[in-house]
Amino acid sequence: MANSKVDTRIETLTRALASFSSRRSFISRFGMLLTGAALLPALPVDRSRASESELSSAAKPRTYPPHSFAAHAQTTDDTKCNYWRYCGLGGHLCACCGGSANACPPGSIASATSWIGTCINPDSGEAALIAYRDCCGKEVCGRCICGNEEDAGQIYRPQASSDIDWCFGTDQMIYHCTHSDLLGKA
Repeated sequence: MANSKVDTRIETLTRALASFSSRRSFISRFGMLLTGAALLPALPVDRSRASESELSSAAKPRTYPPHSFAAHAQTTDDTKCNYWRYCGLGGHLCACCGGSANACPPGSIASATSWIGTCINPDSGEAALIAYRDCCGKEVCGRCICGNEEDAGQIYRPQASSDIDWCFGTDQMIYHCTHSDLLGKA
């Protein structure tokens, strides 16, 4: 039985490939390819244009899921847990403890560290970046405790977790209350 031209060419290519590669190098390269493919979903994705176009279109009304914090948020009373800046706040409100929504009460010190969240102002429909800071150095305030953790991360993502005592960098690790600093548009 005579070999066809296709069989002869494939045999020649296979022998040429085998002369400068081995099974181990093939398996090694194939493993690197699989590892690279597995890491592809971990690459960052730029979603800034989508959020900018979504926020800039004031013509269409913003709708929120019924369980969403933003669906029940208000902008007038910062002593209530549903104040729009408190979407990721877990702790006692400084506004009820002698401070304000963005300042510590007298006698307490704002922590240098914070966790962050993105809240939506219901009046403007714009998303804002909020830094939540613990006020430290006095005993726990004990009033107006909130557990809004819609935008809070898990403990393994500490930059977005409200379950940590954030009094790092202060003289005393005694928690008093939490306030929210408006950092700007998200």
